[in-house]
Amino acid sequence: MQISIESRYLSDVVVLVPEVFEDSRGFFTETFREDQFRELDLPTHFVQDNHSRSMKDTVRGLHFQWDPPMGKLMRVTVGTAFLVAVDIRKKSPTLGQWVGVTASAENRRQVWAPAGFARGFCVLSDTAEIQYKCTGIYNNKAESGILWNDPEIGIEWPVKSPILSNKDRCAQTLAQWLESPDSAFFQ
Repeated sequence: MQISIESRYLSDVVVLVPEVFEDSRGFFTETFREDQFRELDLPTHFVQDNHSRSMKDTVRGLHFQWDPPMGKLMRVTVGTAFLVAVDIRKKSPTLGQWVGVTASAENRRQVWAPAGFARGFCVLSDTAEIQYKCTGIYNNKAESGILWNDPEIGIEWPVKSPILSNKDRCAQTLAQWLESPDSAFFQ
């Protein structure tokens, strides 16, 4: 079964779609294959799998980690969500630009966003479950977030009154992050 690249954004964010076998019993798909990811020049070494469930209008993010640097391969396994990645690399020509992709259990889109991107999502269905493979093990001493509605970034979230954690509501702006000495990890 093939996993193909549907599109690329900001040169490093990739939307993948796996081939699906369906019949009257249901479906089967391969969401990760080391050999195919290698051929597509995508990471093949993931060290942690995460799974979250959230209710409609929840916004989580924009989160990132620098030590160890963490890239994420995100997919929606129940419901529908708007997956977002923002380039926070200081010397990147796409610094501060964002991409948003509607992913669902039905369309089976996966979004790869490497280290140096802040990631988040907004739940569009009654509930959604998002699973993501990570290239780094979580380290709460070297992680942070960017304010979900930072006006300098201008993400067009498909929700007017999001449900937020206090951490996400009080996150720093991109400008504040870029002034931080830790931002040197992402050149």
